[in-house]
Amino acid sequence: SMGDGLYAVMIYWLCRFIFSQRSFSFCFVSSLAFCFTIEFLQLVQHPLLISVRNHPLLRLLLGQGFLWSDLIAYIAGSAIAFLLDRSFHRSKKK
Repeated sequence: SMGDGLYAVMIYWLCRFIFSQRSFSFCFVSSLAFCFTIEFLQLVQHPLLISVRNHPLLRLLLGQGFLWSDLIAYIAGSAIAFLLDRSFHRSKKK
């Protein structure tokens, strides 16, 4: 969904902020790894994770249920952020 794509964009930019000296590719892969990990953790139904997901704020961060389509949205969002970031930096150098 659009929200999942925007979530991936946010994670990409957070990664760029935290790891400002690392490459664009590093942040792209890191943001995807983070988003995919969160999504696949939704398949785990451990009581602790269930109780954490019931908190309204943490539900936004950790999500509720696994969807394959979310993985596509994460790829699209991270890729868009990566491409914009890279093209902005290339145009700045010229």
